[in-house]
Amino acid sequence: MNFTTEHDILNFLYYDYFKREPRVTTDTRRIESGSVFFALKGASFNGNKFAKSALDAGCAYAVVDDAAVAAEDERIFCVPDGLRALQNLAALHRREMALPILQITGTNGKTTTKELCAAVLSKKYNILYTQGNLNNHIGVPQTLLRLRPENELAVVETGANHPGEIADLSRIVQANCGLITNVGKAHLEGFGSFEGVVRTKTELYADLRTREGSLVFLNADDDILANRVAGLQTVTYSSTGRSADVEGELIACDPFLRYRWRRAGGQYHEVQTQLIGSYNIANALAATAVGIHFGVSEEAISEAIAAYAPTNSRSELRRTERNKLIVDAYNANPTSMRAALENFRLLPDEHKMMILGSMKELGAASAQEHSLLVSMALCSGAEAVWLVGEEFRPYAEGCRFFADVDAVSEELRTNPLEGKTILLKGSNSTRLHQLPSLL
Repeated sequence: MNFTTEHDILNFLYYDYFKREPRVTTDTRRIESGSVFFALKGASFNGNKFAKSALDAGCAYAVVDDAAVAAEDERIFCVPDGLRALQNLAALHRREMALPILQITGTNGKTTTKELCAAVLSKKYNILYTQGNLNNHIGVPQTLLRLRPENELAVVETGANHPGEIADLSRIVQANCGLITNVGKAHLEGFGSFEGVVRTKTELYADLRTREGSLVFLNADDDILANRVAGLQTVTYSSTGRSADVEGELIACDPFLRYRWRRAGGQYHEVQTQLIGSYNIANALAATAVGIHFGVSEEAISEAIAAYAPTNSRSELRRTERNKLIVDAYNANPTSMRAALENFRLLPDEHKMMILGSMKELGAASAQEHSLLVSMALCSGAEAVWLVGEEFRPYAEGCRFFADVDAVSEELRTNPLEGKTILLKGSNSTRLHQLPSLL
């Protein structure tokens, strides 16, 4: 089938095909019959090579950016850039699905906040929300292409590790509402500095300013963000006593967060959560503010947050036959590490120890941040601190050092731990999530 431009191809796919068979795939291992295959490329893969295989496996069409591949079959369309074509189709589909979308980003807590917002909004609406951690340049368009006419709201998580990425994703999402959980020291290698992190995250605010009537859910306790929302309508929340639309107070965290909240001037509601860490009160209040704005009842909001149980190694409490574990091994940066260590320090448990994995993508700040983290860990009251990853090696005095998780696993098989409360915290690439079965 011959088309002159990418615009013509996407119009065909959308108007003549995608509306009838709204499915796309980028992986030939997970083909749905009748779907459209988009060939994506990366440092170690080239999807163009698999276009014909995708058709043979049941795809109706394929989109590639290699003219020679396109010549093999009339069902293969050639565009200048396969990823851009996927993103453009998602943006077109989102415009057709004229529903409110909440876009969430931030250094820490964005996935938990997204999950909490989805739980709250689901009490009243048919919603679509980002599954897992599909928050990048590939996952975001895949999420948007799952929008269906029956959806009334969507919650889309967006992540970034270099400048301009939130701006690019925002142009695809075209959100009506935005929420930045916080800004902290993460991906400094890509952003160049902390200020680079702030500029990139607040690209969401800049995008929202281009759409009349846009709204920001703002943590009033975050002065950095509060100073950057000029000209935008806001719904605010606070856990420090500042005046806000939604006000909350910490009651306890032993280890699960218990807090109370109210609308400004209203009656308090107490919530016992399944979230570990006092820092999660901000995430819970953010979801509360979202629910209030969209008309979810106060009782339903509290019920949804109380019922939510974290998964995927995000502040999970696990009890094994021998030990109690706090597993927070999905990601790590200086901000989230400090919060986790401070929360662990406050736990009343006896016989506490830490297994900490190194932090990645910190660039020139890596040495200082790992050194500071070790100092904080040694002052935490833990009976033992185990450090995993080469970034920790120069600062391991007073701790047990392991080059990688395999070395830790071997130690645990030889000398099992028992009767401990253990914090597992580190970047996903350190693979600390493999350890619970040995503890």
